[in-house]
Parts: sequence; C-alpha cells; structure tokens
Amino acid sequence: MGFDQRAMRDMMKQAQQMQAQMEKAQQNLAEETVEGSSGGGMVTATMTGQIELQSITISKDVVDPEDVEMLQDLVLSALKDAIEKAKALQGDRLGAITGGMNLPF
Repeated sequence: MGFDQRAMRDMMKQAQQMQAQMEKAQQNLAEETVEGSSGGGMVTATMTGQIELQSITISKDVVDPEDVEMLQDLVLSALKDAIEKAKALQGDRLGAITGGMNLPF
C-alpha cells in the first residue's frame, strides 16, 4: 500500500488550521473574564479565561477583625469559583476547536 502524499498534505493543512484557531481562541480567552463569588456576593474574584486574576472585591460588611478566618475562607471560595468558571470557559472555547480531544490548555 503506497503512501498518499495528498492525504498527508491535507492532514498537515488541517493541523495548521487547527493550530491557528487554537492561537486565536487563546488570545480571546485572555480578553474574556469570568467572576467567581462567595458569601452571597460579599467576595468576588474576576479573572481572565486564561486563569489570570484581575481583581478581588470584598464587601466591608464581611470584614471582621475578630473573624479573619471567615474572610480568608470566603476569598478562597471565590477564587475557586472563578477558576472553575474560567476552566469551563476554556473547555467551551477550545473544545469546539479540538472536537472534544483532551488536549492540555
């Protein structure tokens, strides 16, 4: 069975197109943001689709010098929520390109 040069060229072209689409999607993820929250919105964390933290907002109502641990827990929870949302956004944007292949982002 001979090697089909045309099929190989077509496959390489498709791979290059997929790479270009991935690069564009990665750029778009850097511009999109998600927001995670905890404590009913008392703490919010905003990050890009590339999981880069942009900001943390803390309501002054949740700041209690006698209960710093609660504030730490709320911040951690908001960050985890934002990370989950950013990963879901990555899956949505990049999964459409990879056709569901489990590729590292």
